[in-house]
Amino acid sequence: MLKKIMPLYKDSILFSSRPKQPSDEFYIFYDESLEEWIGIPKKVITENELTLLRTLYELMEFPSPPLTSVTREWYEFLFLNGEPPSNNPDSFFRIIQFQFSGDGIDQKEIEIALKGFFTEDVIIIWKNSNSGLVIEERDKLSLNEQELITMASTVESDFYVKISFYIGKFYPFSTQMCIDFRQEQNFFSFALKNLGNKNIFTFERMFPAYIASTLNDETILRVYHQLAAVFLEDQELYLTIKIFLENNLNASLTAKKLYIHRNTLQYRIDKFVEKTGIHLKDFYGAFTVFLACTLFEQENQPNKMPKR
Repeated sequence: MLKKIMPLYKDSILFSSRPKQPSDEFYIFYDESLEEWIGIPKKVITENELTLLRTLYELMEFPSPPLTSVTREWYEFLFLNGEPPSNNPDSFFRIIQFQFSGDGIDQKEIEIALKGFFTEDVIIIWKNSNSGLVIEERDKLSLNEQELITMASTVESDFYVKISFYIGKFYPFSTQMCIDFRQEQNFFSFALKNLGNKNIFTFERMFPAYIASTLNDETILRVYHQLAAVFLEDQELYLTIKIFLENNLNASLTAKKLYIHRNTLQYRIDKFVEKTGIHLKDFYGAFTVFLACTLFEQENQPNKMPKR
């Protein structure tokens, strides 16, 4: 497929192995099915074409700062199919991916800030100027989700940037880790593209939307149209129900996030039940409604009109 793209972009280059050095002049894309890489001059790609190519192929990224011996081992293992780093085979590790939005990011200062929340033992690898990953061993002090939310808020206020994290699972140290990591990379890319500008993503948080994106049209029609009319008629009601479900049916927390009284919240919930006949405190009802909320959100993104 990449060979067919080459004539469209003058001075493109096809590689049979992964380029090991970044280029200031080329975007490098990877076709996993054919094990091929193509370099396309940056000056000939429009923004829309770049977005399209990134959905079809993996855009190769390279670490910005020089790598130490330890970080190089991990980088080559995770990104270049290199040998596993020297570690205790009984160890468990998780990888926390991060991405910044903002200009003038000082990687050294941000790395110091991150290590202030984690420990000095964590391994930080920068994929490019705005994104990277933290490799954390389970036996060390591990941050929970709420602590990561606090850290994100602090970093954003200190550096005037927006940051998103994807918290990976702890995996036993083995060659399988790099395969698991690639899947988590895909999940993070999906979350950033489809779930809005949030601070924290996990497998559990993104999986309903991921599943919804893979449903066939017939299933989508059945789920979506069950509740689409209600949500379109009253989008305030949609937002209330979505936040209520996202907060584990906690009325106090939901009312606080919506800046409304608990009585107002209960009125809206009762209104939803009356209109749909679906009770949210029933597990199956809550699951179905949350899936419908996810589909409704996807179908009504600002740049996407409902297709059905």
